[in-house]
Amino acid sequence: MAARGRREEVRGVLLRVLAANVLVIVAKLAVGITSGSIAVLGDAAHSGIDAVNNLVGLAAVRLAAAPPDDLHPYGHGKFETLAALAVAAFLSVTCFELVRGAFERLVLGAEVPRIAPVMFAVLTGAMVVSGAVAWSEARAGERLSSEILSADARHTASDVLVTGAVIAGLGITSLLGWARADAIMALLVAGIVARSGYDILRETIPVLVDERAIDPDHIRAVVDGVPGVEATSQIRSRGRTGEAFAELTIHVARSETVVSAHEIADRVEHRVARQMGFSRVTVHIEPPRARPVDQPPGAASG
Repeated sequence: MAARGRREEVRGVLLRVLAANVLVIVAKLAVGITSGSIAVLGDAAHSGIDAVNNLVGLAAVRLAAAPPDDLHPYGHGKFETLAALAVAAFLSVTCFELVRGAFERLVLGAEVPRIAPVMFAVLTGAMVVSGAVAWSEARAGERLSSEILSADARHTASDVLVTGAVIAGLGITSLLGWARADAIMALLVAGIVARSGYDILRETIPVLVDERAIDPDHIRAVVDGVPGVEATSQIRSRGRTGEAFAELTIHVARSETVVSAHEIADRVEHRVARQMGFSRVTVHIEPPRARPVDQPPGAASG
């Protein structure tokens, strides 16, 4: 899939998710204001972060769509990765607010909210919508290899858990008159939110620090199968699937001409890109070496 078409799809998904999140926020605010429930208002604020994430993602996708230039020869794809990192930052803020609010309610206490059956129905409906959004967005993120969609889907999934905990807490409060039940549930949910943020960091940081995309031995196995390639060395890769870059050196026989050597290099580029999902492959050509190709210059050959 072309990078431009992929980013347009990502943008379309984010716009649809943003519209759904706005509806969920309105529903939760209505219930929170009417009932006087601090937990529901906090849940609405948590959903508001989903909407902020969508706006950040839309801005990042627009920046990432810019073509390579003199200052960014590898393109602007990492803006999307940075947006995913921003989602992790928002999750940390959400986690902090959940813990702080829960401890305040446990220490200071809170009034019992006035919850009508229709309010439970509205919150349940909002939870179902968020669940459907998280599921569809996660699938789109996997299909499009989009970090921002995958990260936002995790945050939306955590929103489902938050809403479920709020509903459970309100149910216990309504049945038993125990106003602190929702605070205890909020602490449990905070741990889930923190884990979501950790998972995002674990996936985005390797891209930002240019961790290798694919094991060099896997690339070598593909390249060594191209006729005319005698050996492969200096294999490097970076990025993520769909927008990853590879750079390597092939060694060809001294009898190859300039034209035939470049034809071999072209075949290597096409095969690596096609079989391993790289968007750009750079191949350097060198004659064969007497020493092992992975042995550093000046080292004894044994």
